[in-house]
Amino acid sequence: MILNTSDLSWDPESSGADPIFPLEQLDSSSTYEVPPLTVWGVALCVSGTLIATENAIVVTTILATPSLRAPVFLLLASLGLADLLAGVALILHFLFLFCVEPSNWSELLTSGLLVTSLTASLCSLMGVALDRYLSLSHALTYGSGQSRRRAATLLMLVWLGACAIGAGPAMGWHCLEEPDSCSVARPLTRTYLSLLCGGFLVVVIVTLQLYAGICRVARRHAHAIATQRHFLPASQSYATKHSSGRGFSRLILVLSVFVGCWMPFSLWGLLGDASSPPLYTYATLVPAAGSSLLNPILYSLRNQDIRKVLLHACCPHRYTHSTHIHHPVDV
Repeated sequence: MILNTSDLSWDPESSGADPIFPLEQLDSSSTYEVPPLTVWGVALCVSGTLIATENAIVVTTILATPSLRAPVFLLLASLGLADLLAGVALILHFLFLFCVEPSNWSELLTSGLLVTSLTASLCSLMGVALDRYLSLSHALTYGSGQSRRRAATLLMLVWLGACAIGAGPAMGWHCLEEPDSCSVARPLTRTYLSLLCGGFLVVVIVTLQLYAGICRVARRHAHAIATQRHFLPASQSYATKHSSGRGFSRLILVLSVFVGCWMPFSLWGLLGDASSPPLYTYATLVPAAGSSLLNPILYSLRNQDIRKVLLHACCPHRYTHSTHIHHPVDV
């Protein structure tokens, strides 16, 4: 489940099971020669660095601010940590590919780390959708101490599950010794990747159902406001309608990015096999990894409270940091 930039010129008409490292290369007794740095290698390193940097800023901001302890911020910190690990996995793969000789343990390390990070990231996204739904449907109890404990328990289970799933290749569930059992993402076996992508699809479907529930609750709220519109001033009525329109536009954007990033690889992992062209694996895996670059922008940096903390840290004399924290639902 690792990107290998040197295979992008692979012939689709040929049948090869290894989009990562040729088995002959790993078993060869000759001196290993580090491949020359390519544009794709530079892109791999730069993207991994950007992903790790921006998510490290988000995680540090949330953990260093005691007032950011509502369930939504715990979920955003979990999402940032998962995406941070994805960036680290890309950087490690770049180092193993262009700086040191690749080996079996390096493949297992990077693939396990990437599986763990992507699993935790996707489950955290589902948790964010669940938080948004509960904050609308249970507005009176949202943000209470009990809600924070439930969110913390949910995140603990998510990370335990993600670590257990990511440890699969290192625990022996790989195809390094049986190339015929390889999937489209070596060194993962076809059975392992099928179960993983099947789980991804289930999480995607549940998340879409949660957002559908958000739409239903928001529509009921809009209907309740519409019945009282004649009690509101004209300017306030327009502001409410304009805000609702922006909310649905943001929802469409979030869902489009979510489905576009996760659906291709989830389907390809189920439909592809070891003889499938590696280029197709790259084309579906890159958006899934790229979601780690977009998540901080779409979720964390759009949050008003996180933006205030960052602005106050950058310009403490210009921006005053208020200790009163709101918990907006950025739908």
